[in-house]
Amino acid sequence: MQYFLVILVAGGAFGLCFLIDKAFTKAFRSKAQHLSGTAVRASKRYGVFGIVLSVLGIFSLCSGISQGSGLMLFCGIFVLLMGLAMAVYYLSFGIFYDEDSFLVSRLGRKQKVCSWGEIQGQQLYLLQGGNILVELYLADGTTLNIQSNMDGAYPFLDAAFAGWCRQTGRDPEACDFHDPSKSLWFPTVEG
Repeated sequence: MQYFLVILVAGGAFGLCFLIDKAFTKAFRSKAQHLSGTAVRASKRYGVFGIVLSVLGIFSLCSGISQGSGLMLFCGIFVLLMGLAMAVYYLSFGIFYDEDSFLVSRLGRKQKVCSWGEIQGQQLYLLQGGNILVELYLADGTTLNIQSNMDGAYPFLDAAFAGWCRQTGRDPEACDFHDPSKSLWFPTVEG
């Protein structure tokens, strides 16, 4: 009976995550880039871990209240807040793009639409665990970080290079710096 209850709660948590994601998408993502269907998103593990931690936090809160344990109550609040933060990060971050431009959506910042021609260059960083961070430098002085473990990272960078060549009038064959096998799409910026 306990296993059935755990499976039921887990299924309900994942269903709730799916419904929240769909509602969030319908309510806040109506621009052309959103509707193109192409995006770079944070890894789904952030959303899944966020929901699992939220459920564990709620269980810990309930246990702390029923047992009168202050420690369980404190831990439950902490785990619940961590889970909610991870779920909100997963739902709020995204880079959506079409043939002409891309839209950057981040938590706490206004959505920003940029054309491909605004990309000035890139810098590479090797992260712990073997992941690669491609930092794109934009014309307004800001940067955009794309990690290799993000969903849709490489198709985005390929589309960015094609759009950048088209908008800046460059011939893709003449770009000797371009080598996707070495994670090089744009000229390297000296940092």
